[in-house]
Amino acid sequence: MVDFEDMRLFVRAVAEGSLSAAGRELGLSPAAASKRLTRLETSLGVRLLQRSSRRLVLTEEGTIYFERCQAIIADVDDANSAVGLRQLEVRGQLHLSASVDMGRQYVGPIAADFAEQHPQLHLRLTNSDAMLDLFEYGVDVAVRGGSMVDSRLVSRLLANNFRVLCASPDYLERHGHPRTADELQHHRCLMLHRPGHGVLPWIVQSPDGPRPLRVEAAMTCDNGDLMRALAVAGHGIAFKSAWDIAEDVRADRLVPLKNEVFLPDAHVYAIYPSRAYLPARIRLFVDHLQQELKAREQDVLDTVRDAMR
Repeated sequence: MVDFEDMRLFVRAVAEGSLSAAGRELGLSPAAASKRLTRLETSLGVRLLQRSSRRLVLTEEGTIYFERCQAIIADVDDANSAVGLRQLEVRGQLHLSASVDMGRQYVGPIAADFAEQHPQLHLRLTNSDAMLDLFEYGVDVAVRGGSMVDSRLVSRLLANNFRVLCASPDYLERHGHPRTADELQHHRCLMLHRPGHGVLPWIVQSPDGPRPLRVEAAMTCDNGDLMRALAVAGHGIAFKSAWDIAEDVRADRLVPLKNEVFLPDAHVYAIYPSRAYLPARIRLFVDHLQQELKAREQDVLDTVRDAMR
């Protein structure tokens, strides 16, 4: 018979990347945590983790078990919450992932305020422009632009959004305003690259629907916040989300360009593993995040639209 707390230890060990860290979180010594994991593997008759002094690696059986255990634990926690005093209690670890720009400007501060309201919540923030696998990295909620195609995940619209070309006033004074896609060939284009995917194309809205622009990158980076900073410093033109540049537009550090490059369907979503029940910490945080972003949405989008030239 598998002990439920052994299962919980296994899930936390994968999420933390450390058995001893998971043990500390659950009040266990390293020796006790190791003994419990061995007991779990013995009960199942399979090895779940390959362990070394530096890292934990899921076996094929461990990957399958981890995905199922996450859902089971969430359902049990939610059931306990629904019938007990913890119905509205937010506790445990909440692991959030967001792009660097969105995380720094919005998700991080909003999540920090939420955590202050719930002292038993332990917040873990991952800011990365990489498309992290939520199951592999133990992410509870990811905030991303655009819709998801992974059938294991569900998405919830948080806020409307669009992307525009933008550059600093100094850059445009020196190089002029590109009005067409062809004119971009004569400008310094700052583009995002993603390991394993190469340089990400700029997608424009044309009469025939969305299409990629044929432009060459003068500079690439894997960090959207750095790319925005390079544009602010006058190093070229970037293709950015309205949410990412609204503060810079307000401060006259960036100018959004009014031309054919305009894609209105880069909306902001909360992405989380599909399951019948969500723990209170996830459900209430997503509600809070949506409320906070919606309160800012009109101002953000109007700021960028009104400044286009």
